[in-house]
Amino acid sequence: MISRLLMSVSQNEIERTSERTKIGLAGAIKQGHIPHIAPLGYKREDKKLVIDYSTKDIIIRIFDLYYNGYSYQKISNLFNKEKVLGKDNWRDSTIMGILENEIYKGDFIHGKRTKHPTYYEDVVEPIISKEMWADCQVQKKKNSRSYKRTLTYLYLQKLKCPKCGRVLGGKATTKKNGNAYFYYYCNDCKIEFKEKIINDYFNQFISELVEYDSVVNQFFLPMIKQKFDEPKEQLEKEINEQKVKLERIKKAYINGAFEVQEYKEEKKIVEKAIAELENKLTTTDCTEELRFTPKDILLKRDIDFINKVKLDKEYQARTKTWKDYTRQEQSDLIMKYVDDIELALVGNEVVVKQINFRDSICKPCQELYDNGYIDITKPMILGNVLGSVRFSNYLPEKEVGEIIMRLRQYYDVHYTEATYYVDKQMFYFNFAEDNSAIVRVFPLEDYYKLDPNNKMETYRFGILYINEEDKFQMQEIDTAFDYIPDETNNSVIYTKEPIPISVGVKPVKFCEEKAE
Repeated sequence: MISRLLMSVSQNEIERTSERTKIGLAGAIKQGHIPHIAPLGYKREDKKLVIDYSTKDIIIRIFDLYYNGYSYQKISNLFNKEKVLGKDNWRDSTIMGILENEIYKGDFIHGKRTKHPTYYEDVVEPIISKEMWADCQVQKKKNSRSYKRTLTYLYLQKLKCPKCGRVLGGKATTKKNGNAYFYYYCNDCKIEFKEKIINDYFNQFISELVEYDSVVNQFFLPMIKQKFDEPKEQLEKEINEQKVKLERIKKAYINGAFEVQEYKEEKKIVEKAIAELENKLTTTDCTEELRFTPKDILLKRDIDFINKVKLDKEYQARTKTWKDYTRQEQSDLIMKYVDDIELALVGNEVVVKQINFRDSICKPCQELYDNGYIDITKPMILGNVLGSVRFSNYLPEKEVGEIIMRLRQYYDVHYTEATYYVDKQMFYFNFAEDNSAIVRVFPLEDYYKLDPNNKMETYRFGILYINEEDKFQMQEIDTAFDYIPDETNNSVIYTKEPIPISVGVKPVKFCEEKAE
């Protein structure tokens, strides 16, 4: 009895110790203490995993090469040829391990090879975005060593047979006039249909998709970049560390620890790292201009909407639409945003059931809308005409006022309020003048929280609008498209009436050639 009692107490203590260890380990991981050797691109500082700025670009390059069609073997061969990091033993398994490692998007899986692994999100600073990581996992589903296709299939790897669920193949016929016609088929089920069936359905989303991609390129990527941008102090610290390392190598060579050839190779690696770090310092001025905020996104989309109304000719000349994209660009856009396209059979006809957009890409857009920093377009009957209106979610009045005052640097934007009757699902409002165009509608209170069950009779909404005679107020038309008013004037009091103030501007175009 005593023996059993002692064994029971011991077992209980072991289980308690195990539980405390698990809790302590989970807490440590969430603080960046990753219980593994630091992978390439990272190093340890104060026991935490932090980015190693002298090697992180190698990781970025691996993901970029793979996304653009290079196989594991091609990347390892290229790195061996270039002797990246002074090594000529890069293997395809090494490249594969890097591409599959969640740590590079900031996440970590503990117990990956066990039956019950634990997933931790955002535990370290990421080197690449979650979107790029997800793109590469999608790319991995394809055969990365496959031949280069001469024809581009827009929906390859996105379509599954509505009967057996297998991924559909693609084929094309080229007529004498040079036009190519694309088809998708399932050999097993003998199903074949034209690409036009998918295009007709997909066209409903094209304008929104292109517009969203524009937002991503103009704002999300610079915001991601500035999140990953190294502060000048960190860069300077890394440069100093590399210079100290260079001095150590020189002293070691003088003392006979290195042969001439070894010394030259080691020196070349360190000097290359110093040159790359110094080059990043020179690009910080460009990235300083790209300090976008979520509020900037809403502001720019408002300005773009007004530009389309007031400067339609200039807007059309500057705006790239779906028909202006090459098939390869269209395919890349679909690959980036679409997870898969569900098909169904109606009789013998293939129809599109639904398009599933990638959650990792669309989630940031939804979060911005939930927080009031991006709009969505909703259908609305205006009088007897079916139209659409841009809606945004609740923002505090102070932030709404700041956006309105910044908009008024470019256009004489007007403000009014409207009553929304919940039971009738109708707005009642009157514009101050005729020939007005609604820019955006937004709730004046957070009704999602105040009235989750829709029991209130009315909601109050604010409306931004412009009149027919309102013109662009800046001297240069290009300013309307290439810049947005900056938040340099914090002394303005919002009165819902136009007040001329002096505000600087910030560029909206990403300096890709400099930032690279």
